[in-house]
Amino acid sequence: MADSRDTRDMQKILAALGSPIRREILALIWEHDLPAGEIAAAFEVSAPTISQHLNVLRAAGLVTRVSEGTFRRYQADQDVLRGLHTALWGDASKWTPADDLPERALATAHTSRVVIATVDVDVDPVTAFTAFTDPGVYSRWLGVPVSIDDGRFACTMEFGTRVRGRYEVVTAPDLIAMRWDFEDDNVPVPGGEMAGYIRFHAHEGGTRIEVQQFVETAAHAEFMEVAWTMVLGRCKAGVAAASNPGTQVPARRARAKRRRSA
Repeated sequence: MADSRDTRDMQKILAALGSPIRREILALIWEHDLPAGEIAAAFEVSAPTISQHLNVLRAAGLVTRVSEGTFRRYQADQDVLRGLHTALWGDASKWTPADDLPERALATAHTSRVVIATVDVDVDPVTAFTAFTDPGVYSRWLGVPVSIDDGRFACTMEFGTRVRGRYEVVTAPDLIAMRWDFEDDNVPVPGGEMAGYIRFHAHEGGTRIEVQQFVETAAHAEFMEVAWTMVLGRCKAGVAAASNPGTQVPARRARAKRRRSA
């Protein structure tokens, strides 16, 4: 009986997380509670629609609600989501890297407790740091539009993968600490973002950019090596031009994501 109930609860949770809007709501109220009106104001849909999404999340046990007079405040239930992370973390399908990424040859990576990826670029540390914190410059060298708003960043790669996260510590021009996740064939679970650091060191007249990405599994590590060498390779190839407003930098064309055959 207990196993049957647990299965139904898990199915209800996964169904609730199937909506991108509900996942965004959970991310919004992950660290602090918010009134329903403030949550609705963050989305381009009607307040009644947001109310319906909140009801689904409550029914799944993913949020708690506290009434204060006529106001209702909502917050994500982190314990439920952490339990879901544990149940789903063994799925290796998320860590399947894209093929045909020539920029990877421009950077190197190795794995220990963390994946460490490095690249040397021919710009000074301030310029290199700005390339990861100014959305205009970031968009130019990455080749796709990047938004950075109040520490939250997001972009959609040309092969369709949506990346989003937040900068938790920004110390110019040396360090960025961040948590992030991506939406591809997987369903990202709010609160399960990956932790990583980007460090900038003066090196031989330019800058050495070093990414330290924490990983959990071998498949996770392999995926992160591919992802970060691609990103740093693009940075090396395009940061100088992207940092010069007078230089035209073409955007990347949309393309399919190719996977390795089994």
